[in-house]
Amino acid sequence: MSTGNIDLEIARATPLRPIADIAARLAIPAEALEPYGRTKAKIGFDFIDGLAARPNGALVLVVGISPTPAGEGKTTTSIGLADALNASGRRAVLCLREPSLGPCFGQKGGATGGGRAQIAPMADINLHFTGDFHAITAANNLLAAMIDNHVYWGNEAGLDPRRITWRRALDVNDRSLRALVAGLGGVANGTPLETGFDITVASEVMAAFCLAADRADLQARLGRMIVGARRDGSFVTASDLKAAGAMAALLREALMPNLVQTLEHSPALVHGGPFANIAHGCNSAIATRLGLKLADFVVTEAGFGADLGGEKFLDIKCPSAGLAPDCAVIVASLRALKMHGGRARAELGREDPAAVAAGAANLIRHIENMRGFGLPVVVALNHFPGDTGAEFEALREALAPHAIEPVRCTHWAEGSAGAAALAEAVAAAVAGKTARFRPLYAPALPLAEKLRTIATKIYRAADIALAAPAQKRLAAFEEAGFGHLPICVAKTQYSFSADPTLLGAPSGHVLPVRDVRLAAGAGFVVALAGEIMTMPGLPRHPAAEHIGLDERGEIVGLS
Repeated sequence: MSTGNIDLEIARATPLRPIADIAARLAIPAEALEPYGRTKAKIGFDFIDGLAARPNGALVLVVGISPTPAGEGKTTTSIGLADALNASGRRAVLCLREPSLGPCFGQKGGATGGGRAQIAPMADINLHFTGDFHAITAANNLLAAMIDNHVYWGNEAGLDPRRITWRRALDVNDRSLRALVAGLGGVANGTPLETGFDITVASEVMAAFCLAADRADLQARLGRMIVGARRDGSFVTASDLKAAGAMAALLREALMPNLVQTLEHSPALVHGGPFANIAHGCNSAIATRLGLKLADFVVTEAGFGADLGGEKFLDIKCPSAGLAPDCAVIVASLRALKMHGGRARAELGREDPAAVAAGAANLIRHIENMRGFGLPVVVALNHFPGDTGAEFEALREALAPHAIEPVRCTHWAEGSAGAAALAEAVAAAVAGKTARFRPLYAPALPLAEKLRTIATKIYRAADIALAAPAQKRLAAFEEAGFGHLPICVAKTQYSFSADPTLLGAPSGHVLPVRDVRLAAGAGFVVALAGEIMTMPGLPRHPAAEHIGLDERGEIVGLS
């Protein structure tokens, strides 16, 4: 498997079709498009609203094992699968999240797939795209400015400056902005208060954007967002500050789904982008529901491991949007399984069937979890150079007791042809109609018990350890009428536990929850576990060091 500028070179060498041609594959008329150049466009709501009576296609959820530095290839596999379904004569559409600038300039360098399995135009999608994230950032920070302004001009709502909870947002990794004091410099600059920034993809505006059913629902969700509390503990919302309308106005165009294409010209709806380790990790509900009206198969991805994005897709997005998946695809690689089996990254080039067998415990737990939601499971094994037959046989033997035959995939090198077997396995799983989707917990379960259920059933923890302030806040949320909301756990993506060094399939640990946040507009409660941060920092050598322009003015360094 290769990465880096090779992906960019392949993308540039592949001619793209006009976006109207891609739309025509889904019977989207040209007048329904708002073009952003030649190869990307937004789809208008007049067209979307006219599809309500159409039946839905099948929904295929792509998730992964717990991620490792070795690489799994979940996005690449999602793209390869959609291409292969289309190549087989079926009609498929891909629904993915938009990349965040944070990881593009941080560790990943890009998030549009790789090799022959990419969405395009690669550089556009990885960077500013259609401006959706800028609009979300602006809406978030407009509310912050209106909060401070309201307090400055007399504070009619009675908001206690010490209890303002709304944070600013920026779509860049910047650890220095996690906690700060604003309003210094005298009376003319406002009231001094403690605040901070979250990365845009962890903001509640992003979550509400991705869960909204339409523009009216988005404006209502924005209005329900809680910005702080009065001295008596009662909540103050964005509607109380008359901010929801202006925020919705900023998001009006952004809420229209984006249409692009794969390198094999499959249609792709790329819209919204919350992280799965600190948010709910799924593309917009509007895009997913649109895809289901347009195609026989919708291939959508949930971020990070199945215990994070997958669980949140099933317990947050599906109940909110009225979705029911037909199949789950779990992506793994032999390299990643060897890391879960105890091998160091530097040792991954050495054949080690025993490490594969040991690391398969991580994959097996994700299989059990997805089946626990009532979904048939297909395992996609993303091929890397250096994989051996003995290692593959070790995985087959480990999965045999669970009635799973892993499907080897070579879509990075071969495009749709390398995922043809995966497409047939997915089509067979969907045709079997064995899906009996059910969320993990009922809305009536108390908030702490929902959190405990996720920890014990999905993470295999012995229990949770709620910090005292978190316990008090959960009780206050329930007293205020928010006890029916689902839980969105923010924790490390690298382990089933809150300790990123515990690879494989740890059990019996305790999940430490240090704080909880009410996202009333998005419609969930965030639980912060372990040392997870909602504003990441850059690594020692960020990908930004290698991104730039060449002598022709072309972007280089993205991957």
